[in-house]
Amino acid sequence: MRNTNIFKLIHAIEQMNNENIIRFTKAFHYPLGISPILVLAELRWQGAKKQVELAETLGYTKGAITNIATKLTNLGLAERLHDENDRRTGKLKITPAGEEALTDAQTIGQEIFMEHFEVLTEKEIQNYLTIQQKLIKGIQDRKG
Repeated sequence: MRNTNIFKLIHAIEQMNNENIIRFTKAFHYPLGISPILVLAELRWQGAKKQVELAETLGYTKGAITNIATKLTNLGLAERLHDENDRRTGKLKITPAGEEALTDAQTIGQEIFMEHFEVLTEKEIQNYLTIQQKLIKGIQDRKG
């Protein structure tokens, strides 16, 4: 019974994630998925970073980061900063347009989630929060 319920929960989470992605994609006016948005968020949070550092931090391959960086620079959402002493190395930096795109993405994401949670009572929200925090702690404990 436990496994059956866990699989039902996994399926429900996947349905909600798929719905979120569809709604987000329709509302967000940039041709970007979640990976480039996560890169922009990392650049906003940590400042300019080498692509290899971004790959390690976010768990992407070097090739994936190269493709993401190219897409972001072509859209004017990030820029490449070159090291004057070593042209082979450089950093990726978020641009003001990238800041605006990231803010838009976060706003849309928050609106989508707020709509989902409208159907829950305060007690249900508190229970859900407690469960999520417990799951996160379990993940962190296994990493440690």
